[in-house]
Amino acid sequence: MELIQKSVYELSVLLQNKQISAQELINAYFQQIEAVDSNIGAYLTLCREDAINQALEIDRRRAKGETLSPFAGIPVGIKDNICTRNVKTTCASKMLEHFIPPYDATVIQKIKEHDMIILGKLNMDEFAMGSSTETSYFKTTRNPLDLNRVPGGSSGGSAAAVAALEAPFALGTDTGGSIRQPAAFCGMVGLKPTYGTVSRFGLIAFASSLDQIGPIARNTEDAALLYSVISGHDPLDATSVKRPPFAFEHHATDLSQLRGKKIGLPQEYFCEKVAPHIQQSVKDMANLLTQYGAEIEECSLPSSPYALSAYYIIASAEASSNLARFDGVRYGYRTPHYSNLTELYENTRSEGFGDEVKRRILLGTFVLSSGYYDAYYKRAKLMQNQIAREFADAFSKYDLLLTPTVPNPAFPIGAKISDPIKMHGNDICTVAVNLAGLPAITLPCAVDADDMPVSLQLIGNHFSEQLLFDTATCCEMIAQNHQVKENAHAKSI
Repeated sequence: MELIQKSVYELSVLLQNKQISAQELINAYFQQIEAVDSNIGAYLTLCREDAINQALEIDRRRAKGETLSPFAGIPVGIKDNICTRNVKTTCASKMLEHFIPPYDATVIQKIKEHDMIILGKLNMDEFAMGSSTETSYFKTTRNPLDLNRVPGGSSGGSAAAVAALEAPFALGTDTGGSIRQPAAFCGMVGLKPTYGTVSRFGLIAFASSLDQIGPIARNTEDAALLYSVISGHDPLDATSVKRPPFAFEHHATDLSQLRGKKIGLPQEYFCEKVAPHIQQSVKDMANLLTQYGAEIEECSLPSSPYALSAYYIIASAEASSNLARFDGVRYGYRTPHYSNLTELYENTRSEGFGDEVKRRILLGTFVLSSGYYDAYYKRAKLMQNQIAREFADAFSKYDLLLTPTVPNPAFPIGAKISDPIKMHGNDICTVAVNLAGLPAITLPCAVDADDMPVSLQLIGNHFSEQLLFDTATCCEMIAQNHQVKENAHAKSI
């Protein structure tokens, strides 16, 4: 247990100094998976044999004195909508239940180039459509902090695996909050990178203009480390930005760097839809930041209340187009019940997709249809542009924005799955970031009366990941110090 509780940076040092072997580390994680995953349900596919063989090879090369990546031998979990060569990639859907990609996504190729070891593929909402990991065709993942609650979604398997010590960190994807929301529900750190800084080649698309791969980890430094591995320009992705990979650097954080940082608190994110105790916890952190020299000021993003509506129109429209390829002809599930081509299409899609996926395809097809395009999709795109302009204006005045990540703590399994409107409401604090293509990071800042985590969200301007990591690390230190003082005070009482 002690080994799997260490940070990724600590594990990297131990491996490089030959204080532990890659085989020892991999075995420790598979022992933990065997011990707890029957209750958590984070993994859909395990890569045990390949992982053990790779660990043995890394140990052999290290023993020979070969120069290896500092991350060689570090294990990682992968969300099951990222293609992995010769390993099932299902998107948690009946439609792709038996799909085995013949190639690796670019992020997987980068992970392999660093000799990192894939533990397995992680559960998710079907085709990344959901906020609780309850729309998975295979099983429901549970929150390790309370098995009666959801872990969030759609990257719920990724967040749950990291929280349950079944992986040191994991890749998730974020289309409207699907990294940040489950990270918040499970008390983890999650980064949604600037759009285009991480290749989407090999990611099975939900909404191509919004999707972004990113890390979920137990602390900010580990998230930065994984981001450094997967970031960088990729000629195979037409939306990839021509920038060098993020340069990870291990350094001690100095709280004095907060001095003079201007941080805005958008008032629209502190509304009646966000639980009062979550609002207060984020404001408490803002007050603590001022004690270290940060300048906190309320601000306004007037169009934020319309972001959720614009997001679901745009995302559903793109989903209806992207998922048109799943027709039973080329790959994936094919219905056995058809007598002509039309029945093949209809029955394959009716049987292969779950309710939430079909709901979004129908909505997307509707808003793109003749007579409704201008009334819905075009207006949503105009709102997207307006939201981006408001963020740009805010970043002309502030270095960062500070908001809640989610409107409520993790909710009980089954509480919202039959009410799509309530379920979609979990994204009110996160979708605007995707619409504007901005980076944002979430991290826990408090616990509530039920001992569930309360998380804050830091939003930065394009390509400001380093500032996000530095500030988030400061927040971690402040939260830890404040919690220690609170605990000491409670014991003295």
